[in-house]
Formats: sequence, C-alpha cells, structure tokens
Amino acid sequence: MSLKIVHTNDAPAAIGPYSQAVSATGMVYTSGQIALPAEGGELVGESAAEQTQVVMNNLRAVLTAAGSGLERVVKTNIYLVDMEDFPSVNEVYAKAMGSHRPARATVAVAQLPRGARVEIDCIAIK
Repeated sequence: MSLKIVHTNDAPAAIGPYSQAVSATGMVYTSGQIALPAEGGELVGESAAEQTQVVMNNLRAVLTAAGSGLERVVKTNIYLVDMEDFPSVNEVYAKAMGSHRPARATVAVAQLPRGARVEIDCIAIK
C-alpha cells in the first residue's frame, strides 16, 4: 500500500503535526478544516455559516489537489461548538455539495482550534 501526502497552497497549511490529506488505495482522507484562509492568518467569518463557506472552499481545494472533488465524497464529519448553528451550517453545506449527498455525522464539541465554530473532514474516492 502506498501513502501519498496531499498538500496545496490553495488551502491553509496544517497547524500541527498532520497533513492536509492523505491518499491511499484510491481514497482521500482529509484532515479537519476550519475557516482559516489559504495564505494563513486569523480565522475568517464570525458566524458558523460564514465559516462553513470557507471550510467548504478549503476542502474543495484539498480534494482537488488529491485528484478528487466534493462530488466524490463518501463521508463527512461535521463538528459544531453550538448545535444551534446546525441549520445555517446545513444550508451552506448543501449548497456546496449540490445534489451529491454523502453519508455524514454531525457532533457537538466543547471547543475547536483557534476558536472556530465549525470543523469538517471527509473521505472521498479519487
């Protein structure tokens, strides 16, 4: 089995000892994305909806770099610090995914890195 580390300058660099994504056996496993701009810096967006738009753009960029795309996602995990944000996050997520509907889990968490309101990771086919 061959592992390939995925990196793109079109998404934020990892802020810890991990990769943006790893590709193995025809699959892409992304790390969680929060609303950081590709060029680095501070969190973008105050609302969960604004942050979700940035997160989805980051995921799209990482998946593209891996030879995949949002339309090839088989599973996502969404982490929210406030479940009251679920409807607005869902709206942005649905728009980004178009008619594609992968399996998904959404869980409430106590806290996310950098004070983010939402984090999303996914698994996709190449």
